[in-house]
Amino acid sequence: MNLRADVISPLDMFKIGIGPSSSHTVGPMVAAYEFRNSIKEDLKVTSNKSEWHITVELYGSLSATGKGHATDGAVCAGLVGMIPKDADPDKVWQVKPDLDANPIVVIDGIEIGFKPENDIKFLGWMIDNQGLPHPNTMRFILKNGDEIVREDMWLSVGGGFVERYDTEAGKRISTNKWQNDAELPYPYDTAHEYIEQCKRSGLAPWQVVIANQEARGLSEKELRLKLGEILDVMEGCIDRGLREEGILPGGLNVRRRAKSLYEKLQSGSPPAWAGNDLRPSVYAMAVNEENAAGGKVVTAPTNGSSGLIPSVWRTLKETHDFSRETMENGLIVASVIGALVKVHASISGAEVGCQGEVGTSCAMAAAGAVAMLNGSVNQIEQAAEIGIEHHLGMTCDPIMGLVQVPCIERNAMGAVKALNAAALSLASDGNHLISLDKALSVMKQTGLDMNEKYKETSTGGLALG
Repeated sequence: MNLRADVISPLDMFKIGIGPSSSHTVGPMVAAYEFRNSIKEDLKVTSNKSEWHITVELYGSLSATGKGHATDGAVCAGLVGMIPKDADPDKVWQVKPDLDANPIVVIDGIEIGFKPENDIKFLGWMIDNQGLPHPNTMRFILKNGDEIVREDMWLSVGGGFVERYDTEAGKRISTNKWQNDAELPYPYDTAHEYIEQCKRSGLAPWQVVIANQEARGLSEKELRLKLGEILDVMEGCIDRGLREEGILPGGLNVRRRAKSLYEKLQSGSPPAWAGNDLRPSVYAMAVNEENAAGGKVVTAPTNGSSGLIPSVWRTLKETHDFSRETMENGLIVASVIGALVKVHASISGAEVGCQGEVGTSCAMAAAGAVAMLNGSVNQIEQAAEIGIEHHLGMTCDPIMGLVQVPCIERNAMGAVKALNAAALSLASDGNHLISLDKALSVMKQTGLDMNEKYKETSTGGLALG
């Protein structure tokens, strides 16, 4: 069964995690946690209990920029039983130094040797003399003495999503519960089909999603409760980013700027042309500085693009006094756009460059903004298309593999572009030449055509200085 956009929940697109990267931090942490759980039975049945050992191999983009994205630290946290949503960031980043000092992972009382400095290996673009099944490939190996007891391959496919790779069948297996046989009242797998379902049903765009999710067992009450938690984390992330100052970790010596910029705005002297409102940019930078520092953020749809939606929502809340329910509705509609991109293109910078991250988030934010501002479903689709169209071809070339330059400012610019896209669509009748479905097809092909050095490898573009 091929993945369809209509079964992807808003709670799939918006996940609480930690920085600095959803594909290089959150995904590997989840994969390591899943591997930890999968070996519990192996630990019980094997006789020689004294020589257990784990090795982790990182390939492709994870190998190229994993150290800058703290992939090794995230893997360590997952192996000791932490999950991104619930973990305290400070405790997460303490696990690796603790394991280097005392190289033992304990699972159900059984001690397993694991020293990150030696046992996490960064191995490039070939695995067993073959190409990779995905640019973000990991292999976890459990040994008992010299015997390999279990060997699992995992893929981090963007936005914190992970898939296990069955090497014998050559098949990717999702950990998400998307294989659901429930009959949806309003099925759609393209933007065109989504528009038609909204028009035929007479329902608001978010109500179509709610009805489909209820058919899959997620009630509107539970959905809104979880979306409320998402909004709280987004708000908290902005607030923390506006308070903190100093140098971001990683060695690039990038100084936090959101706090000082916000103080200038508060004083009535914005550093720009008269009347310009820098709030969207400042709020976006606040979130992405928190992300770069390894703090708690929401994938929207990725960590690298986590600043746009919180920024746009905060700005519109301040200018329009939106209710909580209106902001939840905006997230629901934004998630439709993210799901369409995931299914028909990609939200992974390692697959399609930054057009899949900041470009997708811009489109999601623009669509959600139009929904909150009572635009039509055609205007929602137009705003999303504008957001995608004007990010086509954007490279992912972070300096030193850190989610700092150009990522933080790209979120600031993306937030402004999202608001402009929403304004342009609301000023029109929603009819436009290029459909969102066409833009996504182009986005996918552009990603396929893009040179590997521009896809989260830090081997080209701005990453070369």
